[in-house]
Amino acid sequence: MKVLFVFIGGGVGSVLRYLVALATPAAAFPWATLAMNVGGSLTIGLFGGWSERFGWAEAVRLALTVGLCGGFTTFSTFSKESLALLQSGRWCVFAAYVFGSVTTGLAAVALGYLIAKQ
Repeated sequence: MKVLFVFIGGGVGSVLRYLVALATPAAAFPWATLAMNVGGSLTIGLFGGWSERFGWAEAVRLALTVGLCGGFTTFSTFSKESLALLQSGRWCVFAAYVFGSVTTGLAAVALGYLIAKQ
């Protein structure tokens, strides 16, 4: 049964990711993926904190964290875009993207967790 909850959450997260990508204009910097990954990090922090605070059922926690957030965020796209920046010789944009993604993602998940635990 838990697998079904993860499956449903993952489907919803993937569709949301696709819609955000469609709504975001193409740019020289991969803003859409950065926004999805940072937003997903904030959201998984909130869900993790609320899950502990309110004692959510494991199936609900799995649906929202592993499913929804896992489907919404996209490490594979981040990696593909990073490689493309390297291959095109855009070293500064590559460095800003990788450093910015990792640091803001970590900060966002920590912030979400702290907010949820209040």
